[in-house]
Amino acid sequence: MIEDKSPQRTSIAQLGEFGLIEHLTKNFIPSQPSTLKGIGDDAAILDFKDKKVVVSTDLLIEGVHFDLAYVPLRHLGYKAVVVNVSDICAMNAKATQILISIAVSNRFPLEALEELFDGISRAADEYKVDVIGGDTTSSQKGLIISITAIGEADENEIAYRNGANQTDLLVVTGDIGAAYMGLQVLEREKQVFQVNPNSQPDLDAYTYLIERQLKPEARKDVRTLLHALEIKPTSMIDISDGLSSEIIHICKQSKVGCNLYEDKLPLDPQLISTCEEFNLDSTTVAINGGEDYELLFTIAMEDFDKIKGNPNFTIIGHMTQESEGIHLVTRANTRIPLKARGWNSLSEE
Repeated sequence: MIEDKSPQRTSIAQLGEFGLIEHLTKNFIPSQPSTLKGIGDDAAILDFKDKKVVVSTDLLIEGVHFDLAYVPLRHLGYKAVVVNVSDICAMNAKATQILISIAVSNRFPLEALEELFDGISRAADEYKVDVIGGDTTSSQKGLIISITAIGEADENEIAYRNGANQTDLLVVTGDIGAAYMGLQVLEREKQVFQVNPNSQPDLDAYTYLIERQLKPEARKDVRTLLHALEIKPTSMIDISDGLSSEIIHICKQSKVGCNLYEDKLPLDPQLISTCEEFNLDSTTVAINGGEDYELLFTIAMEDFDKIKGNPNFTIIGHMTQESEGIHLVTRANTRIPLKARGWNSLSEE
């Protein structure tokens, strides 16, 4: 929601590119030992000594990845950092720095960008990452945000997508499907608002779902939790595109099959009740929804005793021979081939 009730609108053109960068980044003070030089030169300088460097980048485009009709800019800035930090967490690594690039149209005043950067700053503080540079430019259409995340890990800690073995257990953090249902609620309220701009939405029944959509959190804690349990994941991925898609990624890259059990899926009660209200199947939502930013990983069968009963993790299936295929085992004990019906940023739909 970019229309602020206060009348102050400072044109970005008044500051110019370098003045804008200086204004928006003046509060970013490096704290990571690996940051030798941050913002203020032609390039940042990092020193990771004997650690391996992990790098990931994501692009968020207005009208494709977010709708400013119901996404506050402060939340958008926070989420933009989270989705990139999550990719670093999915390598079983620790995020240390980010670079931020934005393209913005002249419909955004300086105050709107201050809100966006306030969200970025809050996330940088929460995840202890240094903002070390980026770029700003103009856009003809709307707002585009690109963030690159950098992290570190010891070589023996890193978890790839291709390390799962035939007898491994499939484990997920947290609960799944809530972010997708949060989006459905927000989209419904947007339609109501367009018909009746005076309507006031009552969203109390959906607070958890909406928070999972607008202000997700990356699972930076999982690396520490697994280390304390003396568990090294054999493979790992984050759930950004939907559980089914991510399972298929691991299976294809690891050359294994999988049995995913419907009755083991961790679903929040608010998700179940809202699915009933929307007449949607909660299992379909849970395995295809996406944007949960939980972590999906595999562990060796012998680590079962270390992880069983742990409230942070749910064992939802096990890997099989590649020839057995990738299946959802329903509550009725029927095996259904798992299809990737999650988010595809290049789809025409």
